[in-house]
Amino acid sequence: MVTPATATVVLVRFPFSNLSAAKLRPAVVLADAGRGDWVLCQITSNAYADRVAVRLDDADFARGSLQRVSYARPGKLFTANEELMAGEVGRLTPDKHREVVAAVVALLEVRAP
Repeated sequence: MVTPATATVVLVRFPFSNLSAAKLRPAVVLADAGRGDWVLCQITSNAYADRVAVRLDDADFARGSLQRVSYARPGKLFTANEELMAGEVGRLTPDKHREVVAAVVALLEVRAP
């Protein structure tokens, strides 16, 4: 179990759809949701043509890193309990963390037609 903090990149146990097993995947910690729950943003190694994906490379980490260039996907948010977090990969720089948060906010803002 990990005691997360905002801007950290953690490994989360994602279950397979049939719940037979789980796979560790990285995610950015965005906010404390209370009672051990945290709002996280999915990280993938493929941007999937996601126009709002935020690129993450080694220079974006104040500490640690990912094994390859990856993408935080602001449209893929979820809440997870800290007990599902198996480890910490690193911590984003303050500027990169703000960029990820800004991308989430921009996605949620209502735009006039």
